[in-house]
Amino acid sequence: MRRKEGEVSSKDYGLELKYAAGAALVSDGSRIEGYASLFGVADQGGDIVARGAYAASLKRLAGRGGRVRMLWQHDPARPIGIWDEIREDEKGLWVRGRLLPEISQAREAAALVAAGAIEGLSIGYRTIRAERDGQGRRRLCEVELWEVSLVTFPMLTEARVAQKSDRACEMAAAFRAAALALRAE
Repeated sequence: MRRKEGEVSSKDYGLELKYAAGAALVSDGSRIEGYASLFGVADQGGDIVARGAYAASLKRLAGRGGRVRMLWQHDPARPIGIWDEIREDEKGLWVRGRLLPEISQAREAAALVAAGAIEGLSIGYRTIRAERDGQGRRRLCEVELWEVSLVTFPMLTEARVAQKSDRACEMAAAFRAAALALRAE
């Protein structure tokens, strides 16, 4: 599979990865929501996602009772939560889900989001149909969505955490205090 500069690929599953930062990820400690992808905006690799590109994939998933996975940094061995709602709107692909506090990586993710160290979302997908525009950029017309990850470095700089609630900051502070107390014992 040929990749262009700035495009990342998962060799294990043949997935393409599209990072998004700046599209509003909100966390209240366990709830995550925001835009994982924006329509009509070129990412750092030059790709543009067309409005409606996710519709067929989301419909197929719903029809068979499947789920888009919530992963940490696109690692299929590190699920950190569950996406409860994924939908397209006029702006892009909006997601809302929950970090699972029973998972240590999810607790760490909550602390990193609260501190502002992690603020990006990224999609893992397969291209079903794409076309080139007059500038040679790829316009993604239909994609099969597999996962949405919380990430450090997004490809689309507009998809990121919108705001952090006091609860997320309180949860991060509680984790720090507990870690310090354990070290002191």
